[in-house]
Amino acid sequence: MNNSDSHIDKKQRLSMSEETKNNQTQEAFATVGDQAQSVDNSVRQTGAADAEGHPVQEVESLCMHCGKNGTTRLLLTRIPYFREVIIMSFECPHCGFKNSEVQPAAQVAEKGSRYVLKVEDKKDFNRQVVKSETATVKFNELDIEIPPKRGQLINIEGILQEMITDLESDQEERKRVQPELYERIQEVTNKINSYLNAEPGTLPLTVSVDDPAGNSWIEYVPGEPAHKWAMYEYNRTAEQNVYLGLISADDVAKHKQEESESKKQATDANVSSNLNKKEDAPSTVVGLSDATEIENLDNEVQTFDATCSACYKPCSTHMKSVDIPHFKEVIIMSTVCDHCGYKSNEVKTGGEIPKKGKRIVLKVTDPEDLARDILKSETCGLNIPELNLDLTPGTLGGRFTTIEGLLNQVSTELHTRVFTQTSDSMDEETKARWVSFFAKLQDAIDGKIGFTIDMEDPLAASYIQNVYAPDNDPNMTIEEFDRTYEQNEGLGLNDMKTD
Repeated sequence: MNNSDSHIDKKQRLSMSEETKNNQTQEAFATVGDQAQSVDNSVRQTGAADAEGHPVQEVESLCMHCGKNGTTRLLLTRIPYFREVIIMSFECPHCGFKNSEVQPAAQVAEKGSRYVLKVEDKKDFNRQVVKSETATVKFNELDIEIPPKRGQLINIEGILQEMITDLESDQEERKRVQPELYERIQEVTNKINSYLNAEPGTLPLTVSVDDPAGNSWIEYVPGEPAHKWAMYEYNRTAEQNVYLGLISADDVAKHKQEESESKKQATDANVSSNLNKKEDAPSTVVGLSDATEIENLDNEVQTFDATCSACYKPCSTHMKSVDIPHFKEVIIMSTVCDHCGYKSNEVKTGGEIPKKGKRIVLKVTDPEDLARDILKSETCGLNIPELNLDLTPGTLGGRFTTIEGLLNQVSTELHTRVFTQTSDSMDEETKARWVSFFAKLQDAIDGKIGFTIDMEDPLAASYIQNVYAPDNDPNMTIEEFDRTYEQNEGLGLNDMKTD
């Protein structure tokens, strides 16, 4: 073979090598569409489905115990009175490892949520619970708190049984090595079992699920007494937003630093202004002057710069002071963030904390009564027995509107946040009950039926307009009551020092 043939053969080998590398590069850097297509091809349909027809799918996945491949089953389903969730279960045929998990199919809610259930009999242990990976579960009477871990679709009994299993896993070894610790843990498991068996003197048991992401839930049974089930919403703290990954810790630190500097500058400006006034003032003692530098803004909507509590970006807050005749002055505040869409409407009442609470009962007998102004503070509970409607304190927050407007807000909240009457998985009896409820609520909004509004506010910060003022309203009764110890404790008044 001459040198020219060897040179051609070498060039051919180099060309083939470059072509092989290009093919490998193309495989390593495949397009997103190609990769998504390969994932879709690996998903298998099992033929099974839930009550709404959502299919159960299978996909091959890696077992984290033995390193071989197992099978993960996925189901996107809807839970009545809640929202859509993804239920996942994994099983490995090689090592026998099994695992199940539930994840929310929705985004993080605007506010955190806390659900409270009173377990009063044995059947209440069957209540379903959606516990996301960010939720904390607490059993008050047992003095037990379960920190956030993997998401689960489970019931109250299942949570307690899991707790017993975890506590008893190493009990035999503890009995031999640490007998005192063994006895203490045995006492805890015996106490949990006594509640599960509903032994005399144990129930009720208070269960709460607190989730800053707002993606957890405790099953609600329509028509049950109002004291058994409650749902509260709250604004997340900066630390909770960091924990959920909505903002970074650096953003929080930067915001706190800017806030501190802003307060310092405001303080320095006030000190400087006061000093200048003292220098310009005459040496004699001066009384109050009719002239003032403060403009009367009672009849104006004031706008000032603020920081969004959700994304920590600049936004505007509008504030208006409103003097309610025969009641007191309140402040209406509205915040809208153009960056993340966060909205907040609040009503704040001023003045000192009254010694007694106040209960207002109004009989709505005429459609014109729906136009009455109503102020429901955050601490006020509202009950309408004719509609089987009971709003616990904290529901809807503070609202200043008309009676018609309040009922419309209640209807909207029930439809969009907690309840749904269109779920196919709802049984016919339950669906008929909710259809009847919303029909009766709409009749009340339209003024077709009369009803009674019963408002109880331990801080006496709520109000219904008296159209006969200053005379007494024949359809409205107002009475004061002494707050209970529990009410003072919930308001933080028992620990308040006034001396």
